[in-house]
Amino acid sequence: MAFRPLLRQRAIVPTAVTAFAATTLLWPTTVVHAESPPEHALLRKPIYDNLAPSPSSKSPSKPPEPAPISSPTPTDRLASQIRRARLNLHGYSASVESSFNDLMSAVLTQERSFTSTIASLAPPRESNERIMPGALYVLVAAMSGSILTRNRNILLRATVPVAVGVGAAWVVLPLTTRNVADLVWTYEERAPLIAENHMRVRGAAIEGWKQIKLRGEKVGSWSEETVREGRQAVEGWVSKGT
Repeated sequence: MAFRPLLRQRAIVPTAVTAFAATTLLWPTTVVHAESPPEHALLRKPIYDNLAPSPSSKSPSKPPEPAPISSPTPTDRLASQIRRARLNLHGYSASVESSFNDLMSAVLTQERSFTSTIASLAPPRESNERIMPGALYVLVAAMSGSILTRNRNILLRATVPVAVGVGAAWVVLPLTTRNVADLVWTYEERAPLIAENHMRVRGAAIEGWKQIKLRGEKVGSWSEETVREGRQAVEGWVSKGT
């Protein structure tokens, strides 16, 4: 009976030790501070280290090296010369073609202007003026003036046929002569000196024609007066004789 309390004490000791250990583990009285890992350890490492290296291990980029300049081959030089010759030939042919086209355009323009000018000189159809027989009459008049002055001085031989021909033209072909005069005047206006001399000659000719008409009228009136006086005298002599 004396050993029972001893056995109980032996049974309580392991129980107490176990309870103390459990209490210490569950409720610790001291706080253990763990050291934080370094910052570079917080970065996640990729699965493939060789394919995606870390930023710290990335090497600085180097500028690309310029490609070596290669000298042109003989074939390239020949092709360049052929290309240059072809371009020069094309430019020369294009310039020649453009010059030829401009020349033909100018010729056609002059031809059209000449034909329209000649057509504008003809009289209208409703007029009774005919160019062909009238031109022959003008030519005959000019030749007759040349025949009349063949033994005269050179001034008369040069001016009288022209004056006779122009006069005949104004009489036989008045409309055509007026158109020709207007055309000549348009060309004379481009040269002020020629136009001024033409106006002087024309004014002198008009003034001379007026003087000729005036003198002709005076001579006509004088001849009529003379004839009338003579007739009156004859009539008086006849009346006295009867």
